[in-house]
This record gives sequence, structure tokens and C-alpha cells, in this order.
Amino acid sequence: MVVKKEARVSGLDLARALSIFGMIVVNYKIAMMADGSGPSWLAVFAGLFEGRASAVFVVLAGIGISLMTRRARQGDEPELAKQKLVLRKRSAYLLALGLFLLAVGWTADILHYYALFLFAASFLIRSSDRFLAAAAVTAVSAGQIAQLALDYGAGWDASFHAYTDFWTLGGFIRNLFFNGFHPALPWFAFFVTGMLIGRLDLTDPSVRIKRVTVSLIVFAVSELISRLAIKLSFSAIGEEGARYLFETKPMPPNLLYMVSATSTAVLVIFACIHVTEKVPGQRGLTALVRTGQMALSHYVLHVIAGLGLLEVLGVLENGSLPFSVAYSIGYFAAAVGASLLWRRKFTRGPLEALMRKL
Repeated sequence: MVVKKEARVSGLDLARALSIFGMIVVNYKIAMMADGSGPSWLAVFAGLFEGRASAVFVVLAGIGISLMTRRARQGDEPELAKQKLVLRKRSAYLLALGLFLLAVGWTADILHYYALFLFAASFLIRSSDRFLAAAAVTAVSAGQIAQLALDYGAGWDASFHAYTDFWTLGGFIRNLFFNGFHPALPWFAFFVTGMLIGRLDLTDPSVRIKRVTVSLIVFAVSELISRLAIKLSFSAIGEEGARYLFETKPMPPNLLYMVSATSTAVLVIFACIHVTEKVPGQRGLTALVRTGQMALSHYVLHVIAGLGLLEVLGVLENGSLPFSVAYSIGYFAAAVGASLLWRRKFTRGPLEALMRKL
């Protein structure tokens, strides 16, 4: 049983590393405004991570909360009070980090959304599976209704790169809940789905096989419906309207995107658990696991260090897609190497250790 538990935890860390890599590819492409500046095959590769890597990241966060609060769910009252306080403190810490990144110009930050999800989770520790499932459905439904009823472009400039009134109260709330990069409605559904997954026995292969089978079917069906719906509605509402309603891209995060991305996240996470069980201790996987254990530090550093270097060199907004992808791969490789060196002396990443101290 000890071996299985370790394999499961390692699998989650591997998935965190892969999600960080995917977010680096997407974020560097966005920051360099590199869309449409390279071969089509490379655009397809970079596009694979859009809205998928960050979805995996948020689902993993929900899984982590369920694993962390297991004793509190089993009737331990002092543990429940302790975990509520811990979650709220971590929420404040992540909010501070997120606002720092936003203040230095990183408009695609995910941490301040993550902070809201953690705070909400502090009230849901003992909620039933049915209630959590209903919360996920409600978040997706509310997000879809808002996309149909409200102006999704409100607050954005013409290029959808700058949010013009973010630092106003109305703009901040609109961005946080409705039309930011990872709005709570519907993105909270990813987090709650993770909480549900974290309550499963992930060491049981039969549990994973059932979820993987369902996820594969749901993914295939949602993508098929997306393509058919776009094709059939194209002549009636135009290309922009068809893609707005039915495309499985993260902006806007419509119903089909949420279903497809949730399925993708489950497949990636369970595949990582399976791989780490089959080849435990493999050197390359160990390096990625170490990287995943420092996911928070790497997320912040890929903005401060990775994009900061490009800013200093004066090439941040003039990169082509080949350059942005190559730079992403190179930066991630450096992050993996740095993780191995850091973990030789320290048990946690720098920002993870600071969070624990605070």
C-alpha cells in the first residue's frame, strides 16, 4: 500500500510538471504575440496546450485539497478547523502572489483565481459528492448563460491582450467571475471536479480505467459535436458566432470547452499516475516529478525570470512562433535542471517553503 500511495503522489507531481510546461508554451506565445507567425504544424502543437494545461493545473489543485483534508472529512473536528484556516491562509498568499504578477504586467495570471477557489474550498471540505457535482454543473451553467446574456468583450482591448479597466472594482469583479483568462464561472468547475477525483481511491486501477474510458468517450463526443455544430450553424450565424458558441477553445470557456477540457485533464492525470506506477524511479520521470513538486515556484519564475530575460533583451514582443516554442522548451529544460539541483538541499521549492512558513 505504501508503494501505491507513493506512485499516486508521484503521478500527480508528474502531471503538475506537464501542466507547467504546457502553460509556459501558451503563455510565452501570448506574451510574444507569436500567433500566426510559423508553420501550421507548429501552430497545431502550440495550440494543443491552450486551455488544457491550465485546466489540468486547476483540477490537480482540487485533487490536492481533497487529499489534504481527508482526515477533516472523517469527523476530526480540530483537524477540520485547522484545515479551514490553512486553506484561507494559502488563499491569501496566492492572492498576494497573483496580484504581484498582475502589477508587473502579467495579465494572464492564474493564481488570483486559484486563491478564490481555495477560499471557496474551505467551506466545502465536508460537502457531499452530490453537492460538489451540483456546484460544478452550476458554475458551468452560470458561465454559459453569462456568455449568452452579457458582452464577453467588455473590458478587453481590440487584441484581447490588455484588460483596460482591470484595476477598477467593476473591472476586477467582471474579470474574476466572467471574462478573464480563467473566470470563476465556469472555471470553478475544474477545481470542484478535482475535489471529487481526490476522494476516489486513485491507487485502484479499476477506478482509473472506468474514468479513463468515460473520459475518452466524452472527449471524442464533445469534439465531434463541436465540429458538427460549427459546420451546421456557420451559414446561419456566421463564423464568429459559430466559434463563439461551439468551439472548444478557452476563450470563451463555453459548455463544450469545459466538457472537453475536463475530459482531457482526467486523461492526462490518470495517464501520469499509470506511468509512474509502471516505471517508478526512472531518471527522467524523477526529474519531472521534482519539477512538479515546485510547480508554484516555477509558475511565478516563468513570468519573472523567463519573460524578464526577454524584456531585458528587447525581444519580448517581437518573437516568432518557432522562437517562442523553442524558448519555452529551453526554459522548461532549465527549470527541470534547476529543480534537481534545488531538491538536493531543500525539500520544497522556495515559494512553497515560504507558504509553509507563513
